[in-house]
Amino acid sequence: MKKLIVTALVLTFIFTLAACSAEKSTVSNGEIDLDLTKLGSTMVYSEVYNMIYEPSKYIGKTVKMQGTFTVAYGDEPDSFYPAVLIADATACCSQGMEFVLKGEPTYPDAYPQRGVEVTVVGVFDTYLENGQLFCHLKNAEIVK
Repeated sequence: MKKLIVTALVLTFIFTLAACSAEKSTVSNGEIDLDLTKLGSTMVYSEVYNMIYEPSKYIGKTVKMQGTFTVAYGDEPDSFYPAVLIADATACCSQGMEFVLKGEPTYPDAYPQRGVEVTVVGVFDTYLENGQLFCHLKNAEIVK
């Protein structure tokens, strides 16, 4: 009986989350299509997870997100990948979203320090690198 109650609670929670979604508009004229800054931490983490695992639903959408600025470095000299790191509500798990600033900014001069809270707006897209599909926000701006 206890197992049945726990299963029912878990399913209720899952269906509740599935019914929720980020604020989305059909406007794609420079306005924000998906504003993750208006959501709670669990929903933001879930939406970013969806973006990474179902990227075709988000391509071309202008996205606004907030998180911790970080940088990953690639194997090639001078290859770096700036990203917004988003933690879940308990801060035990995190998802990162790479972004590419407009223009030709230089690192580290045009970027904040690692670990600083940032808000980034950019257009969601995917790209292939070494045969692997990656997601990022292109033509991005750090707005805060």
